[in-house]
Amino acid sequence: MTAPDTVGYTPVTTLDPTKHGSIGNALPRVDGPRKVRGEARFAAEVPLDNMLYAALVYSTIARGRIATLDTSTAEAAPGVALVMTHRNAPAMAPPALFFTEPLAGGASSLPVMQDAAIHWNGEPVALVLAETQDQADHAASLIDVTYETEPASLSFDQAAAHARHPDNVMGEPPLLEIGDAEAALAAATHKVDRIYETPRHSHAAIEPHAATVMWDGDKLIVHDATQMLNATRWTLAGIFGLREDQIRIHSPFVGGGFGSKGLWSHQILAIAAAKLVARPVRIGLTRGGVFRITGGRTTTRQRVALGARPDGTLAALIHTGTVAMTTHNNCPEQFTFPAKHLYAADSFRLEQRVADIDMVANTFMRAPGESVGTFALESALDELAEALSIDPIELRRRIEPEKDPTSGLAFSSRHLVEAYAKGAERFGWASRNPVPRSRREGEWLIGMGVATATYPYYRMPGGAARITLTKDGHARVEMASHEMGMGTATAQAQVAADCLGVAPEHVTFEYGDTAMPSGTLAGGSSQTASIAAAVAAATRELVAQLLQLAGNASPLAGLQPDQVEPRDAGLGHREQPARFESYASILARAGREQVSAQADAPMPTEMGEHSMHSYGAQFCEVRVNAITGETRVSRFLGSFDTGRILNPLTATSQFRGGIIMGIGLALTEETQFDERSGRIMNPSLAEYHVPAHLDVPHIDIIWTGRPDPHAPLGAHGIGEIGITGVAAAVANAIHNATGRRIRDLPITLDKLL
Repeated sequence: MTAPDTVGYTPVTTLDPTKHGSIGNALPRVDGPRKVRGEARFAAEVPLDNMLYAALVYSTIARGRIATLDTSTAEAAPGVALVMTHRNAPAMAPPALFFTEPLAGGASSLPVMQDAAIHWNGEPVALVLAETQDQADHAASLIDVTYETEPASLSFDQAAAHARHPDNVMGEPPLLEIGDAEAALAAATHKVDRIYETPRHSHAAIEPHAATVMWDGDKLIVHDATQMLNATRWTLAGIFGLREDQIRIHSPFVGGGFGSKGLWSHQILAIAAAKLVARPVRIGLTRGGVFRITGGRTTTRQRVALGARPDGTLAALIHTGTVAMTTHNNCPEQFTFPAKHLYAADSFRLEQRVADIDMVANTFMRAPGESVGTFALESALDELAEALSIDPIELRRRIEPEKDPTSGLAFSSRHLVEAYAKGAERFGWASRNPVPRSRREGEWLIGMGVATATYPYYRMPGGAARITLTKDGHARVEMASHEMGMGTATAQAQVAADCLGVAPEHVTFEYGDTAMPSGTLAGGSSQTASIAAAVAAATRELVAQLLQLAGNASPLAGLQPDQVEPRDAGLGHREQPARFESYASILARAGREQVSAQADAPMPTEMGEHSMHSYGAQFCEVRVNAITGETRVSRFLGSFDTGRILNPLTATSQFRGGIIMGIGLALTEETQFDERSGRIMNPSLAEYHVPAHLDVPHIDIIWTGRPDPHAPLGAHGIGEIGITGVAAAVANAIHNATGRRIRDLPITLDKLL
């Protein structure tokens, strides 16, 4: 394992955590023992007295209206306390869309169970509450619904013919042009102009979506599986006409999110039903229910055209295409984003359109846009390298930009060429035969491929942290942030330990509760930097309070906050080590049991001043059976450039997890959508194939370990970078093995026969 390198690191705060020793150590996850012992309670495991259980009934048409709805048999079934439909549901405002309020809202703006209208196949039309889950499920099966159908937009080809520009793509214009790329492409001596396609994907987290809810008078308590605590509270307040301080959301443990654990109709319906019956309600979606009412990645059809000179430098880079989306959603798959920043070219045309489809609203799914955008872009680069007879890594080196090629901003930190060099050496890239179908062992054709990984750096505004320091030397850090299994609590305990100058075992990081200071969502690989910035700000405030408490009798008397630093469980002068006093001594003299400080993170201005991204080089070896077409990934290596690594153990797990998800994207995953009915046809893990143990090879992980001097602690988020570039690396390796170029995912064996 490559050790993180702190040479050249310039901290962006006056607190220098490099002088302590927790960050960079491979600490095991602090939540691990509780999960292993079964003590960690997830949203569907919270016990409440007098609780009812919910079951949903889903529509079976894509567009129309409910014609008849007979609930009488269900209402008479054993244990049933309520059948809620649009006829008796309380009035609720439509949910706000994502980004209506900064970083808040839901995936859909449709009203939830307020009328007879049907907008997609799978929309909830009834909710049953009963004394047991079995009773609720049985009663739901007794509800009889008929429909009046209306014409629906279900064909991607037909909708794409009338595709439109969205208002924006994640806040950026849907069209970016620099120069005349089409003319430059036409005049280029070498060119690649191809169409690449990716299918729908559904979220398949180990924990299905769930919530346990109750009303306490006019106050609402929600135990939710969410990765956006405060955003969910804000959105629910708007739906139910409440103040935010009337809602408390708990979410201490989430069994995987990847972008899907936000606000969907199941939480809203459970809350409404609980209001009607004045009893707590638990709703846990079945796996099929997850597919029906929570969205995932959407269909894309992408054109990548590259016009090159004989030396491989680019005269034109064109990346355009269309995604499927609903009219009540604003989450287009931003597949053109990697092309904005990765490679130097004389001219660019980057354009995204949306085709309106009547389907469940799509949403974020691990590296939305970048995961499928890199498949197209990096496959096209491999095709260009072959046409030019240039090694794929050498081609990327020749088009490495000195600054961001579309914004003109300087890169905050970019060591992609180094990541490629280290990865190539470790993987044995030099042994690759560039001639396809050159290496064979019995029935198996063997090939190697490579692709670039990239994901933007984000730090979200709005986060705050509270630190409480006790006289026995322990610190409690509180922030309404999230732990979805990625190691947040562990890494942030290390961050806080080094900021405060204490051992990590003396730090408790508490999260998952909106009663704590506001946290940002866990998305966009932003939580690490967002929390770290808030903890650093709260530490500065705590230092100021401690100096006031120290008084004139302290060795620190007369010093200002910028003259001291936390170390050795106390405060010391930065330049006079002897002037030091422990936290315990300061609090004892002041007669205090503890001291607390809270502060907001500073606004994230660094992203507007630099082009900030994470990078990586993905190396893949595949074995393809020449007779059956069966494909096995036999080796994989990810070489990453993601700033400072806070915890090598959790980071390696994150990188590997992303790569495994990328292997599924490349070879097995596809949500099958019936364009006749709008029905999802494979809503189960038996038919929606995620990688299993036998699909996953040995995965080697290395990194440059170079801190970004413009990011808090020099660190970037790493939750999403791992999946990017993987599908292209697999596809490129398959081409090297077989000579077949597959441009539509997943690469199933029938496409290789």
